[in-house]
Amino acid sequence: MSLGSPLASDVFNLKGRVALITGASSGLGARFAEVAAANGASVVLTARREDKLKEIAARIENAGGKAISVACDVTDNASMARAFDAAEKKFGTVDLFVANAGMARLGKVLDMPEDEYRKLMALDMDAVFFNSREAAKRMIAANNPGAIVTTASIAAFIVERNIVAYNMAKAAVMQFTKGFALEVARKNIRVNAIAPGYVVTDINRDFLLSPKGQEAKGKLPLARYGETDDLDGVFLLLASTPPAG
Repeated sequence: MSLGSPLASDVFNLKGRVALITGASSGLGARFAEVAAANGASVVLTARREDKLKEIAARIENAGGKAISVACDVTDNASMARAFDAAEKKFGTVDLFVANAGMARLGKVLDMPEDEYRKLMALDMDAVFFNSREAAKRMIAANNPGAIVTTASIAAFIVERNIVAYNMAKAAVMQFTKGFALEVARKNIRVNAIAPGYVVTDINRDFLLSPKGQEAKGKLPLARYGETDDLDGVFLLLASTPPAG
């Protein structure tokens, strides 16, 4: 028995891990990719915007990390299977999957067009289900322990006007995460969710910095919005494989 506890840097590291991150062309996905690479993981960045993916992959490699980019559509299961294949060919079996891709749409229930609703659900809910399942199946087939991290939202727990569909989708992500965690726990796969509050990203920056957004910020306990690096610690905690015993 050893005395004391190991250093946090020894416990919460991703050395030797292969991470596939969806929605990695900007925002939280890009930040998660950079954090994973900085802590030793080989990273596969996926999204639809190939130019942005290549830019971030190059930034990671220039900093001494390992990364490749794979343009794909997370709502297309065959497209995602090809992304996992590319990851395996380059680095080996993915043992850290981050289901981060998503979108938000304003719209009242009475007014939202059906095609917008189905697009949101396909990306924010269905893709999390099918992509996480694909990741877990491959981990199990390779007899690899692993981790799956989903990006939920504070919207899973609260209701606001005009984002009911988004509330629904993120609440579903939370329930999926908890249920799937139970299902695969004894196969040495951990499944957890990060549910951020208001975090400034390229997608919402204009609104959050607008007069209306600034007014909303003033009502927050800390009177500030979050930044992507605020989530570095919790991401590393959930992505890492702690030592047994």
